[in-house]
Amino acid sequence: MAVSVVMPALEMAQETGKVISWRKREGEQVAKGEPLLEVETDKAVVEVESPGDGILSAVSAREGAVIPVGQTIAWLLAPGEAPPIATAPAQTGRRTDSGSIGPGAASASVSNLPHSSPSEIRISPKARRLAREHSVDVTRLRGSGPGGEILAEDVLNAAKSAGATAPAPTAAVSAQSKPQALAGEIEPLGTVGRLMAARTAQSWTTVPHFFVTRDADANGLLEVYERLAVEVERARGIKATLTDLLIALVARVLAKHPRMNASWAAEGIRHNAEINVAVAVAVEEGVVAPVLHKADRSNIEEIAVRRRELMERAKAGRLQPADITGGTFTISNLGMYSVDAFTAIIVPPQAGILAVGRLGDRVVAVDGRAAVRPMLTLILSTDHRVADGARAALFLNEVVEAIREPRKWLD
Repeated sequence: MAVSVVMPALEMAQETGKVISWRKREGEQVAKGEPLLEVETDKAVVEVESPGDGILSAVSAREGAVIPVGQTIAWLLAPGEAPPIATAPAQTGRRTDSGSIGPGAASASVSNLPHSSPSEIRISPKARRLAREHSVDVTRLRGSGPGGEILAEDVLNAAKSAGATAPAPTAAVSAQSKPQALAGEIEPLGTVGRLMAARTAQSWTTVPHFFVTRDADANGLLEVYERLAVEVERARGIKATLTDLLIALVARVLAKHPRMNASWAAEGIRHNAEINVAVAVAVEEGVVAPVLHKADRSNIEEIAVRRRELMERAKAGRLQPADITGGTFTISNLGMYSVDAFTAIIVPPQAGILAVGRLGDRVVAVDGRAAVRPMLTLILSTDHRVADGARAALFLNEVVEAIREPRKWLD
């Protein structure tokens, strides 16, 4: 039985998705659950799995096409089976002939599609696009990413070694790889960069932000972290981070302050059934926020493993739809960049985001005497429509107490 492949809704309020690449070629056998195509949203490039078994047929969306959510873009058919209906041309939102293939020309035009690399080659979406732009043969590259995956930097290095002429800056080129814009010139932004700018501007101008700041004594946090880090490394062979511990603590405090885990909706305040902590991550084109679902019910080992997986996928541009949806609260940590303190912009419809600064020794008063303590500065940004100043202050105070004595929250 024919199975339709439609442009999925990967986010709330999403109207369109951009086809970045097809992981399978037309006429190729596909199994249910296999990576089928990559779609770009305003948050990340995500892999979309095949909804069924069959031969990929009647592909109607070229790479780069912007397709309305719910529109059929291909069919999965049994041998000898024909598509049940003609596939309508996909609307790209730019030029009607730039991203779609007419139903009568689907098979004839497939050879003109930019072919993705062979399925056995692990390559990020950005690297694949760069390879086409620079005419780099990816079959000759050895990737530097996880599991030998080819990253954008590998392609750029190969292009440079071959003396290839770099094209004009595009969405696929990392900020480090782009030439510096001259005075008076406009630096083009990729899709993720433009949409991130639009979303943050919308949040800043429509969400009534207010900020609460506290310094936290992190001596207890470090003591517990040193013990847990050893346990996690022995059990799973990976290194836990302070961010993992902060995720666990913040999630448990959120369970006692449900208004801070709520969301703003047109009809009022929506109380979320789960505590799903998103973590802001810098990628080539901006910032994405992978989500750790049910973080309040996860131990440090589970959080460390899951966060590491999400970070690797985010850096490689391979986040799954479930990785970036459902967040109810966000943590943004710039401590690794030696930032002492900063304020962060809320991610609607969430009620708050916690900005975490650098952990460092400071001279503070302890029992009336000067002492050196490892300190963190936390700044909570809150949507005043969801939580008032008193609620935000009580929540942040309890986060500080959890950092001071984490054993009470983790045991």
